[in-house]
Amino acid sequence: MKIYLAGLEQKVNFLQEINLNIYALSSFFTIREKFKKFIPYLKDFLLDSGAFSFMNCSIKNIDWNEYLKKYAKFINENKIKNFFELDIDSIVGYFKVKEYRNELENLTGRQCIPVWHKSRGIDEFFNLCENYDYIALGGIAIGHIKRDEHKYFSYFIREAHKRNTKIHGLGYTYLQGLRKYHFDSVDSTTWTCGGRFGNLYKFTGNTIVYKTISGNDTGMRLSNCNVLDKLNLLEWIKFQKYAEVHL
Repeated sequence: MKIYLAGLEQKVNFLQEINLNIYALSSFFTIREKFKKFIPYLKDFLLDSGAFSFMNCSIKNIDWNEYLKKYAKFINENKIKNFFELDIDSIVGYFKVKEYRNELENLTGRQCIPVWHKSRGIDEFFNLCENYDYIALGGIAIGHIKRDEHKYFSYFIREAHKRNTKIHGLGYTYLQGLRKYHFDSVDSTTWTCGGRFGNLYKFTGNTIVYKTISGNDTGMRLSNCNVLDKLNLLEWIKFQKYAEVHL
């Protein structure tokens, strides 16, 4: 399983100090100019459209046609191989999302990664599997797919694999679930929980654990988020390498 570390575009200084032989996912909404030069050197890279973040920001009257063109331009200019569609069903409806998907693929000359949501229905899941080599399950991180519904992941993964389709769990790194549900890939910003919540992560050799710390536990100020985030990133990279072989 590939575990893509999300959010590195906001910690570009780390990329200057680590081995770039890693899997990373970034959002077009938050990506910055200085991050682009690192993309060709990553082991693999996924680009999220950032549409969900964009529609939840303070900007009003969003011109999605213009946003799509800028997204496609970035993909082309930076030779991005794998990128997600604009899954903004709740804003424009799925019919329009499919139009945007077609336009995005026409502009880039490549298949995108469609993101299946519960609202699209099970038949559409099968349809996407029949027509795409790589799809994603969306709505996990934001709770549209409830924890007690995770038991159905095995079914979705099995059905995708029957059709020779890879499947990505968007925003999913529930550690117990990673051993149980064999996604081809997942992504998460969990490694950033040091700076946000004071979590210190440690790779044990076959999993990753954490404890919530105070400044006295480490001899450093907990407010120094960069130090903690970098320590956690290095441990998550170890786990990423383990997961690629064993999960």
